[in-house]
Parts: sequence; C-alpha cells; structure tokens
Amino acid sequence: MKAAFYVGNTTMKTGPQPALEPGPGQVQIKVGYCGICGTDLHIFQGHMDRRVHMPQIMGHEMSGTISALGPGVEGFKVGEAVTVMPLDPCNNCPACRAGHSHICQNLKFMGIDTQGAMQTYWTVPVHTLHRLPASLPFRVAALVEPVSVACHAVRLGGVAAGEYVVALGGGPIGTLVALVAQNHGARVLVAEINPYRLQLLRELGLEARDPREKGFPEYVTEQTQGAGADVVFEVTGSAASAELMTKLPRTRGRMVVVAIFAEPPKIDLFRFFWRELQLRGTRVYEHQDFEAGIRLAASGALPLERLITQTYPLEQVQSGLEQMERGGTVMKVLIRCGEDA
Repeated sequence: MKAAFYVGNTTMKTGPQPALEPGPGQVQIKVGYCGICGTDLHIFQGHMDRRVHMPQIMGHEMSGTISALGPGVEGFKVGEAVTVMPLDPCNNCPACRAGHSHICQNLKFMGIDTQGAMQTYWTVPVHTLHRLPASLPFRVAALVEPVSVACHAVRLGGVAAGEYVVALGGGPIGTLVALVAQNHGARVLVAEINPYRLQLLRELGLEARDPREKGFPEYVTEQTQGAGADVVFEVTGSAASAELMTKLPRTRGRMVVVAIFAEPPKIDLFRFFWRELQLRGTRVYEHQDFEAGIRLAASGALPLERLITQTYPLEQVQSGLEQMERGGTVMKVLIRCGEDA
C-alpha cells in the first residue's frame, strides 16, 4: 500500500499510504490507473502551494475497483468497477441551492483540496462514484474525467451538427473537446503549435494547423464562406490565444473559455461589441456530462487509447510529471497505481 506525495519544490516522494478505512457514507477503491492533468502539473511546479496541504497526494482522473464499503453504504458492492467524479460540494451555498453544485462556492476538489488518487487505495464519499461498464478497459476509463470536461464544454457551447468549430489548443483537453464536437457532427479545426501533437491530431482524423502561420484567421473565414466560426473554444490559457479568440467567430458566434488563465488576458472588446459575440466560461462537469463521458468512452467512438503516450508505475510519478513538463512527444500520461492494473 503506497502513495505518491508532493512535498514541494517539484519533488515527489513515494511512501506508505495513510491507513484510512471507509467511514459512514464512504467507499474504499483499489486504484487501477490515474491520469496526470494540467492541474497536477501546476501543483508539482509549486503554483498551488497555498491551496494544497503537503504532503499532498494528487490525482483525480482515475479508474479502479471497490475494495471496501463504509457503514450504511448501499447500492454498491465490493468488486465493482468505478470511477470518481471528484467534486465534494457543500450542498448549502447559493450555487448549490440553485442546482449548480459542480461550481459550489465552497467546493472541495478532490486531489487538490483533499487527498487524491495517486495511491494504492483511495477512500472517497459514495456520492462521487460512477459505475464503469465491464467492457471499458481501466486504462481508457482513467480518461473518463477529462472526456467529461469536454462533454460539458461542448454542451454549454451549444455545438450542433454542421457547425464550424475551432479549438484553440491541442493538448489533452483541447483534443477531447475537438473529438467530442466532431462526434456531435461539427466540422472542427484545432490550433496547436507542438509539431508532435499537430501530427497526432491529423492521424486522429482532425484538421489541425499552427495558429502562428500567417493568415490563420483568414483561413477560418475562407472555410466558412466569409462568415467565421460558429463556436471557438479557448483551451490554452495563453494571452496570444485569448487575443486570437475574438478574431474567429461569426456574427453572434460563441466563445467558450475552458482553460484556466494565470493572469487576466487582454480581450478585444470592440470586436466583441461589433459582432455581438457571446462569451461563456465552462468549469469541470455535471453528472449528466460524467455519464455522457462514460458512454462515449465505452462506445469506442473516440480514439482514447491513442491519446495515451506514456504509462509510469506509481513509484515513477516524478518521471511522469517531468515528462509532461518537458513537453515534446507527449499527450496523455497515466500512472499505474495497482500492480495488477
């Protein structure tokens, strides 16, 4: 029974995990795989030291098997394959009372505000569990959480069949947004600057271009017979992409911000006014998005296995995070938390 701990200063240490039997309303999961996401990288780089509680066990994109049930838990049984929707809302704030518990004003995001999944056994509230189909491999099931982010973004963006969609950013989330939008019947263009990811996106059947090339906005205009994109998703969190975002939509087009910006970006509000553009944010997911993510992952409609470029054992989490930090030939990194996963 081991866990990987972030101890500060871009350092991970593997050691015995805390003994935590499930209490009332809790379930213990034997973790199979856990994905490394951009938030985990931010924690590793020290950007969230004021929020996490070191030594921090991070990780929230996971798959596993129920290993123990706490007192009073019903509706689940030991041995079931599950994933976790890692949101623990207060259920009492104005957002929760309005039905928006996924953006609870006191939200505890598991793996950040509480201990996460990069351990052999993870004890979680039963309300966070979602069953996995038996046909869904644990490796692919670890991508359900990011697929759900994409499902939520595409749903809130109102993407419809036949629309022209631009995803600014071809990392794991941007690629999944593009794939889910394409699954909805949209024509999709992905803007990405990493040569490896550009090639991979094209191999996945997506049109992809480097937005730094001259004439990128004009290309979007040409592809839409002079109108502009119906929906633009900003998934990079970069100032340059935020500035590009307003140049691409059609009149009354939609812009959806999926990325987290470290600093407030400059946005062309004149263009926003001139074309009567719509802008909305999208954060994490709701239960319907999580169930949609599970169905999509299990259907085989998305090439999720192709997105997994590296897998490391739990003892090598440091190497996995450093691989992500270096970039290059990497898309999605998984951590194998169980020996029999």
